[in-house]
Order: sequence, then structure tokens, then C-alpha cells
Amino acid sequence: MRYLPIAAAVVAVSALVGCDTMKNADTGALTQAGGSAFKAMSLSDGEIATMSDQSCAAMDQKNQIAPASSRYATRLNQVIKQMPTTVNGKTANYKVYMTKDVNAWAMANGCIRVYSGLMDLMNDDELRGVIGHEIGHVALGHSKSRMQTAYAASAVRGLAGAAGGVVAQLSQSQAGDLGEKFVNAQFSQANESAADNYSFDLLTERKLERKGLVSAFDKLAKLSGGATGNSLMSSHPPSAERSARMQKRLDAAK
Repeated sequence: MRYLPIAAAVVAVSALVGCDTMKNADTGALTQAGGSAFKAMSLSDGEIATMSDQSCAAMDQKNQIAPASSRYATRLNQVIKQMPTTVNGKTANYKVYMTKDVNAWAMANGCIRVYSGLMDLMNDDELRGVIGHEIGHVALGHSKSRMQTAYAASAVRGLAGAAGGVVAQLSQSQAGDLGEKFVNAQFSQANESAADNYSFDLLTERKLERKGLVSAFDKLAKLSGGATGNSLMSSHPPSAERSARMQKRLDAAK
């Protein structure tokens, strides 16, 4: 019976990698990949934090970070003045990526990244609402689950490569790949709704303007047009529904 969890993980891996990969994979490599997928679901908080450290560092190397003297960094510092300095005991580390993409994300180690494209689109209140939402994913444990899923996907992808499978210590390229998978993964509808509510409650607690949550989702709804590719632009439920739900909470609070 003790082999059943790994066997189940192997079946899941097999379904994801497809027939062509299966033909070229030996049993040992498949079992190792299945074990890696199983391992992903049982990663400790410390392991998640370490992998988040490596992934965040790799993402920082891939992207252009706004200099401390830039208007983007200066503005972000003003926006977050009343936002959390720690999340789940981890120091919140805010930085801006200079890219036209409209996105933001946060990892379980406190790594919070905001894209300049999002800052161009949003006013300060809207930006706080989105940042609060991303912090919510960390505080509620969603980011941990997302990293587990990203790690499992990386293990699956490694099956087609060297027989050695996934190494315990991530290389620079593996950390970068893991970071990309984390950023591009989508949260469930329940997770998105919970993070929305977390942001609303956070802003309420800190006596910050909450209307930005409504208008932020309105802007994302207009901009997305059914687009897919990141957690903000292809949200579930759709941004228009999330805006309406936040407006309902705002009306009820009056």
C-alpha cells in the first residue's frame, strides 16, 4: 500500500506527458518523475520558501528591474507605504519589472513583483487593490499550492530530458523555468474570489480606499477581451463578475 501514492503520481505524470514521451521513457525515469510529482505535493514550507527564493532571483535576472530612482519605483514605494511589510512571517519585497505586460504576482517567500504596464493602467487605489489581492494569495496559502503545481509541471517536463530526472538543487535554468510556470499558472475560481475578499478586508482594516478594487477589475475586463496568458488578464471568474462582487461588498459596507 505504501507504493500507491507514488503510483498515482506516475499515472498523473503519464497522462500529462503524452504517448510520444512515454515510448521513449524507461521505467526508472518514469518512476522518478512520478516520485517528483508526488514530492511536489508534500513540499514543506521551508522547501517552498527556498524554491521561491531561487525562482524569484531567476525571474529578477530575466527582467529589467526599475531603478530605485525611477518614477515607477518611487511611485510604488508611495503606494505600499500602508501595505503589509511582512506576509506569513516573510519580509515583503516589492519591485517593479519594466515591461508593458499587465501583471503582478507574489510568491510565498514575500517576493512581490508589479509590472510597469499594470502601473501605467492603474491609479494608486487600483494598484493597492491588485497588490492586496496578490498578497492574499500568499497569506491564504494559494501561492504555496501554485509553486507545488509549478514544480510538478517542471518534473514532468524533465522526463523527456536526461535520465537523471529533477535534481534537488535547482539550476539557474530550472529555477527560471519554475518561475515562469508559477507566473503563468492560473488560480482556481475559489482562490481568486478569496484573494479578492482578502484585499477588500485588508484595505478596510487599514482605512484605505476600496473603490479601486471595483475600477481595477472594470479596466481588466475591458482590456482582456477574452485574452489568456496570465492570472490577471485571464481571471476566473471573469473580471466583470469580480468587479460586480466588490461593488456589492462596497454597497453593503455603507
